[in-house]
Amino acid sequence: MFAVVRDLIRYNAEFAIGLVLVTIMVLFACLSFFSPVDPTMIYMAIPDMPPSSQYWFGTNSRGQDMFWQLSFALRNTLTFGIIVALLSRVLSITIGLVSGYLGGWVDRVLMFINDIFVAVPPFPVLVLFYFVMRSGLNTYTLALIMATLGWAYDARLIRSVALSLKHREFTRHARFSGMSTPQVLLQEHLPYVMPIIFSTAMANMIWSIGMEVTLAVLGFTNINIPTIGTTLYWANNHSAMVVGTWWWIAIPVVLIVLTFIGLFLLAVSMNEYIDPRSRLRRMGA
Repeated sequence: MFAVVRDLIRYNAEFAIGLVLVTIMVLFACLSFFSPVDPTMIYMAIPDMPPSSQYWFGTNSRGQDMFWQLSFALRNTLTFGIIVALLSRVLSITIGLVSGYLGGWVDRVLMFINDIFVAVPPFPVLVLFYFVMRSGLNTYTLALIMATLGWAYDARLIRSVALSLKHREFTRHARFSGMSTPQVLLQEHLPYVMPIIFSTAMANMIWSIGMEVTLAVLGFTNINIPTIGTTLYWANNHSAMVVGTWWWIAIPVVLIVLTFIGLFLLAVSMNEYIDPRSRLRRMGA
């Protein structure tokens, strides 16, 4: 995996740019661990102060230093996206590899379930969960729900790769040597789908973060938990653009856009690496 990352940094400018952007966002989010104030507290600073040497990102109408507030909010947003991506990868990898390798009735049953989740529209389901759970819909509960809704497309993609790996010579050798089904899937097939897993994980993070921001802006999440989405919710609730506190909206939007661009470039460059022809063309072969 380290060799793949090294080659991508060396030969793929999009990957390098995306890696730099994501690294900057992660470092900014990690600054929240050193925050001198509690980001959840209000009226700890002078309200509605524009960006300055004292308040780099200004303050909002709730008396919060936007630099530390957004650092904490971005940390929660990235954590949410990572949790959704990890949980949904576990589901997609397990179902995709098992379905493609075993085939038969197992494949038919798993793909029938897969098609059901493909057909389910996630946004109305998430809104319904909000009205049912209200304040009980915290970050981890929402991440778990979104992970169960975001694995189906990727599981079908992994299954298509597993179908081809099933008939490879090394798979037959593994079976003849006495390896069990879990051993074949984990030791022989999983390494081949790792680039696809990484690429789909980046795309899944974009989807999940975008969905969380949309729900939060509309007030369909726990608005007391600082995220980029809830930051925009409170900015809209206090009519930030009307009263002239443009930085309350502009800076969070810039942060989330840069995060999306970084993740998108990582996903696109990894998709290109998966294709041998485009990979060789990048390397000058």
